[in-house]
Amino acid sequence: MNIGDGFDVRSLAVTYRNGHHLPPHIHPWAQLIYARSGVIHVIAAQRLWLTPPTRAIWIPHGVDHELDFKGDTALRTLYVSAERAGTVEPAIRMLEVVPLLSELIMHIVNLGMLDPRRPDHDRLAAVLMDLISGARPVDFILPLPRDPRALRLAQHLRSAPGDKHCLEALVMETGASLRTLQRCFADETGMTIEAWRQKARLVHSAAALAQGASVLDASLECGYGSASAYTAAFRKQFGITPRRFRRHSDMPNEIGAPPR
Repeated sequence: MNIGDGFDVRSLAVTYRNGHHLPPHIHPWAQLIYARSGVIHVIAAQRLWLTPPTRAIWIPHGVDHELDFKGDTALRTLYVSAERAGTVEPAIRMLEVVPLLSELIMHIVNLGMLDPRRPDHDRLAAVLMDLISGARPVDFILPLPRDPRALRLAQHLRSAPGDKHCLEALVMETGASLRTLQRCFADETGMTIEAWRQKARLVHSAAALAQGASVLDASLECGYGSASAYTAAFRKQFGITPRRFRRHSDMPNEIGAPPR
């Protein structure tokens, strides 16, 4: 994409099919990645950031990142000039997208770009930066191990959250012992494999809830045997019940037009 001079904010609206992958790349502008529908997996800074609707990722300029799309995904992304983005902390952040921010993103996408020489565009860009700076951070983040064997296990755990095989059986496929991989996970992610696996399951289920799955279906899809155990784990991890999270995820489409 050619991002020319003279504009504070440029936009991109595109729908990607399930399984589409954008390989590692860098932008000279900061980027706000937002899925109006579907789910995006963003890999950056040795972490996996999962972005269902009602969540967005802020990527500072010059940060290498790659994207995987789960389900047909309506990507609505904004590119922000380094000058305008200077008011936002220069770190990757996952943000809660409140209805006002959601509608502002869509409004800017419809405009195409914001020219700071126009007072109305300048005001819109300033409000956008205020909303991004003040957005509540969300912990749908999985740190990724660097060791290739541990990374293979992590990739399997996040791609097959409902897999009920014991760790001993899964580890055999990596060519390393369970003790070795436990040490890798602890050193490189700060988590045990068991804790990482549980969080991967819950993060996956949050994406399912955001796409309309029932609490029961989300719990079964991510490998939980009972909805009550799943609800307790979800609340402990994210500070909200899955039922309330699901209702909250429906809000942007309830107050505005259907996904575009």
